[in-house]
Amino acid sequence: MAAGSVRRRKETIADIDILVTNGKPKPVMDYFTTMQDVRQVLAKGDTKSSVILTSGIQADVRVLDEKSFGAALQYFTGSKEHNVKLRQMAIKQGYKLSEYGLFDKKDRIVASRTEEEIYRKLGLQHIEPEMREDAGEIELALKGKLPKLIPYDAVRGDCHMHTTWSDGANSTEEMVQACIALGHEYIAITDHSKSTVIANGLDEKRVLKRIEELDKLQRKYPEITILKGSECDILKSGELDYKPAILKKLDLVIASVHSNFKLNREEMTKRYLRAIDSGFVTALGHPTGRLINSRPPFDFDLERVAVTAAKAGVAFEINSNPSRLDLKDAHIRIAKRAGARFLIDTDSHSIDNLRFMELGIAQARRGWLEAKDVLNTLPKAKFLKAIQR
Repeated sequence: MAAGSVRRRKETIADIDILVTNGKPKPVMDYFTTMQDVRQVLAKGDTKSSVILTSGIQADVRVLDEKSFGAALQYFTGSKEHNVKLRQMAIKQGYKLSEYGLFDKKDRIVASRTEEEIYRKLGLQHIEPEMREDAGEIELALKGKLPKLIPYDAVRGDCHMHTTWSDGANSTEEMVQACIALGHEYIAITDHSKSTVIANGLDEKRVLKRIEELDKLQRKYPEITILKGSECDILKSGELDYKPAILKKLDLVIASVHSNFKLNREEMTKRYLRAIDSGFVTALGHPTGRLINSRPPFDFDLERVAVTAAKAGVAFEINSNPSRLDLKDAHIRIAKRAGARFLIDTDSHSIDNLRFMELGIAQARRGWLEAKDVLNTLPKAKFLKAIQR
C-alpha cells in the first residue's frame, strides 16, 4: 500500500513509500528490485529496499508484521508535522507512539493493527490522509468536528472541456461519448473564447455554429445533458470576451484569466470583481493561474473575491489538470471559509484527460471540502437550478 505524500495526494512528491505485509520478505524484495522500471538499486535488505526508478524518483518498500501495519501506515503516511503533534499528544497521555504501535508506560501495545484504533485511543476522530498536514485537523478531530470529505465517486458531471473547435484533440461527439462511458449525468462543452487566439478561440459566428452542433448531439444522446458553455476570457479591464447577446445563449460560463498576469494585487482583484458583477459567470476557471513548478500564482485578494463570488452565486473552479491543480488546498480553505462553492472540472483537452477528475477530487479533499460544497455533486435537476444566472 502506498504511504507518504502519495497517499496524502500531495501536488508534488519527492519519493514513493510502499508498505507490504508478507510472511516471506525475500520474494517481495527480489520482485521489487528487479522490476522493469528500476534503474538503480540503492539498497536491498530483509525488511527494506530502495531503488531509483527510470523516472528519477526514489521508491522504498518496507515489509511489515501485520500486527503493526496500522501504526506503520499512520507513521509513514505523515506528514512530519502531523506526526510530531500526535506523538506529543501521546506523551501527554502517558503513551509512546512509533511506527510499531502505541505503547503504554509498561511498554505494552495498546493499538497498532489499524490507523483508526490509534486515533481512537488518542481521543481523536479518524483523520483522512489528505488532511494530515497540521493545518488544524487535529484540533477539529479532538472536538469531533472533522468535515466529511467529498467521496471520490461523488462528482456527477464535468463542466470544463475543450474539443477540436478550439485546442482540443477530440471532436465534440467523441468527448460526449467518453463522458457517457464514464457515467456522467451532465457535461459542459467549454471551448475557448475569441481572445485566446493561440488556442483557436471561437468568434461569435463560430459560437453560434457550435451551439447548433450541440443541439444536434443532445438529440442524438438524450442519456446525458450537454450544456452549451464557454471558457470565456476575462479581459484586462474585467470585461468578458463576449457581449451579452452571446453570453445569454450559453448555459454555463467558465471565466478565466489567460493574459496580463502581472497586474498588481488591487488591479487583479478589481478585474475579478468586475467579471463577477457581469451576472454571466458560472465559475472562475483555474483562479490563481498557476502552473506547478512553472508559473507562480498571480496576486489578488482571494478572500475578498470569494466573499463577492459567494454573494453572487459564482463558484470557484478546482481545476484537475495535474499541471495546475488550481485552486491549491490552502486557497480552497480560504474560499470555503468565505462561503464560496466550487466546481471540480478536468479542463480536458482530450478523452484521456477526463481521468484527471480523481486528482481534482483529491485536491478538494486536501482543501477539506464536503460534497455539499461542490456544485457538480448535485443531481442534474438541482445542478441546473444552481447554475442559473
